[in-house]
Amino acid sequence: MPKSTLLIRLCLFAGFGLLWFWSPQNVLSAEPFSESWQRLETKHTTICYRTPSDLDKFDRMVAYSPGQWVFPNPFRKSVSEDRLQKIGQKIDTLYERVQEILDMRKWFKKVTINLYADKQALDAAYVELYRQPCQVRAWYEFTLNTIYVNVDDTQEEILAHEMAHAIIDHYLLVRPPAAAAEILARYVHTHIYD
Repeated sequence: MPKSTLLIRLCLFAGFGLLWFWSPQNVLSAEPFSESWQRLETKHTTICYRTPSDLDKFDRMVAYSPGQWVFPNPFRKSVSEDRLQKIGQKIDTLYERVQEILDMRKWFKKVTINLYADKQALDAAYVELYRQPCQVRAWYEFTLNTIYVNVDDTQEEILAHEMAHAIIDHYLLVRPPAAAAEILARYVHTHIYD
């Protein structure tokens, strides 16, 4: 291959890389890490929420149980720390169940889960990212490695479906076509309690 052809290809590749890096989608990704957001770090996720009541509602709406018996411990942490730990265990157990269903078990970078108080807040986040009206209940954005959910309309099946997208998109060296990933995510959605 002539040097000029190779140079042209490298320049094009670099140009497309810069366009992707400076896209509005990537510039707008900073919102959940502003000071108004609180974070709960778990083994597999970072849960971002604005108020403790949003996190409480999320906890009530996602009814997936880790299936572990907890015995009274006289040296246990404070109630709020214990509650946060239980929420984290629940979400990590759900994440690991999704990995089990997909048979895609390896270490992944933590996925961020952004919790929005209601449909209006979720819709506003969608419009901010994509510059078009929101037509979905929840979604996963690969470039940000983030799941977006409305705490008023979250169930373990919906969360598992979006977790499946995160796992599928990062498991393979090349992301599968969107239709194939959607089929696998729907499979997880329907078999989460099998």
